[in-house]
Amino acid sequence: MLLKRWAQGLAVCLLAVAMLGAGDSGARFSRIGHQMVCACGCGQILLECNHVSCPSSGPMIDELHAQLASGSSDTMIFNAFAAKYGATVLAAPIRGGFDNVAWIAPFTVFLLATLGTGTLIYFWKRRSLMNPPPASATGLSSADNEAMRERIRRETEY
Repeated sequence: MLLKRWAQGLAVCLLAVAMLGAGDSGARFSRIGHQMVCACGCGQILLECNHVSCPSSGPMIDELHAQLASGSSDTMIFNAFAAKYGATVLAAPIRGGFDNVAWIAPFTVFLLATLGTGTLIYFWKRRSLMNPPPASATGLSSADNEAMRERIRRETEY
């Protein structure tokens, strides 16, 4: 009885592993097709281009099916499409080389600018706290300041 249960469990596991691989080509087609942009100029994802009789999406989808059937790797497929249609066909640049710089540089510049601005404000505040302006920056005594404030209050009343 125990041996029979182990055999059934093993059969279920093998069947599950086999079924996971069965839908792999469709999932791969969907994943790669959603990482490319239609070349017709609409700016939509290749598999979601909804133009009636689009001149580009049909041939591109057929080409993607052919590339997948030939067993090409994802990188080879992306490189072939980029060579044929230009780099704008890729929804995101292929990682590596200069493309890494294109993704990292804007974030780095933003971070450095934010840190630089914060540092500048810190030093400005620190300098103003260490060197406060003199009490009588206007050259008036406190009595004269009070008289000036009273005059301003009177002149600005309705």
